[in-house]
Parts: sequence; structure tokens; C-alpha cells
Amino acid sequence: MYRVMLFPHDTDTRELRRALWAHRIGHRFTEDEEGQVLWLANLEQHDALMQLLSRWERGEPVMPRQRRQGQGGASLAVPFRQAPVTATVLALSLLVFALMAVLGDIVVAMLTIVPIGVVNGSLAFGSLADALASGQVWRLLSPAFLHFGWMHLIFNMLWLWYFGRQVEALQGSGRMLALVLISGIGANLAQYATGTVLFGGMSGVDFALLGYVWLMSRRAPHSGFFVPQMLVVFMLGWMVFTMTDMAAAVGFGNVANEAHLGGLVVGLVLGWYYSGRARR
Repeated sequence: MYRVMLFPHDTDTRELRRALWAHRIGHRFTEDEEGQVLWLANLEQHDALMQLLSRWERGEPVMPRQRRQGQGGASLAVPFRQAPVTATVLALSLLVFALMAVLGDIVVAMLTIVPIGVVNGSLAFGSLADALASGQVWRLLSPAFLHFGWMHLIFNMLWLWYFGRQVEALQGSGRMLALVLISGIGANLAQYATGTVLFGGMSGVDFALLGYVWLMSRRAPHSGFFVPQMLVVFMLGWMVFTMTDMAAAVGFGNVANEAHLGGLVVGLVLGWYYSGRARR
């Protein structure tokens, strides 16, 4: 990160912060004894930042034109256009959840990692190899879009939006798409390897994003990535907690722990690789 400017503690920088993200300028604000410090992630954006900063200091509008003029739904659409992959994944998850409420188990059977049917009054499961051979390749990723309750959905979408927007703002939609595909498939295969076929959720992707953003922020601080250390501790602590017998005792036993761990490993591997490239 590159130090740009110091602001007094009592300066309201909220509009400036929103504008910087809206213009996709990677940055970070920190506070020390002197005041609020503005840091820039990429020196190539220095001129654009200074132009925006000058307009903000003169009291001129600094948000993108669509954001200033939009009303109602139009203004809400701007953040989604800035993070299209994250927004699409979120929207698909919400759509699948709604279809599950309307159509029931038929949606689940279509999206589980292997085909599911009823034979002689009991559930029967196909094999992943046969499913892939018949062209059902979507099953490698589709379990990530299955959520089995409101809390499951809300928390997974919260972390997806929190980390996903950061990745797209700093490294583009292509990187975010690659993270979703690789970590989603990796997490699902990790869970399937334990013999489980009825599982779902975006949490494997969320843990991959956590690992990726954390390593980028630690190994390549100039990249602009940031995640509070307490959030890292909380999410890793939660993952470990759900693996214990105590979690089952309080109603959290049915958790795809291997998918969480598999996603985290994928995110750490990709984070190590891309942070190494960023350092060079």
C-alpha cells in the first residue's frame, strides 16, 4: 500500500470512501495518532485518485453519474454492476432457494452432486462418474447453490458479498469467477469423498474467499486487500467448532465440514500463488 494523504480525525470521509470504491480505486483507510491515513493499492491509479480527491475537497459530486442520477432500484443496481459475478452467484442462490420452496425435492434432486431417486420406497443414489459420463457436469458445482434454511442462506450470502465485492473491485470479475468455480468444485468433491451426497451451501466458496483475501492482505499488502483479524479468528473458530461433538449437542451437527475445509485449502493455495505473483 502507498500512503497518499492524512486527514484530521474529525473529517467525515464516508462519501469519499464510497466514491473510491464506486470508481474501483483500491484503497484503505487507517487511523493513527495523527489522524486518518488514506492508502492507495495501485500506483497506476494515483492520478485518478487525486482527481477524485480534488473534486471531493471542492464539494463537487464524486459518485459515478449513474449512482447520482439513479432513483430507487436504479441506484441499488450500481453495486451489482460493479461486482457482476458476485451478484450473479448471489441471485442464483436466492432463485434456487425460492424454487426449492415452490417445487420441493425435485430441485434438490437436480442439483445434488449425484442423481437421487426412489427405488422400492427408499432413496437410491447414482454415481458421480456415471452422472458426468451422461453430461451432467453441472453437478460438480450445483450443490453450492443449495441452502436448507434462511439462516444458512443469509450467512453464506453475507460472506459471499463481503469478500466477493473486494475481489472483483481489486482484481476483476475473471478472478472472482475462477475462485467460485475452482473452490466450489473443490469443496463439493472434498465433501463427496467422505461418502456424503446430501449436502449443499456456498460456505465452501466463502471459506475459500476468506483464505484468499487473508493471504493476499498478509503477503501482498500493497494489493489493497483487507480482512479484520478478528473476522478470520471467528470464521476459523466456527469451522473448528462445527467439527466437534459440542456442535451436534446444540443443533449444529449436520454441517458440511469437509466442504468448508476443502474450500479453505483451495483459497489458501490460490491466495499463496497470486500473492506471490503480486509481490514480484
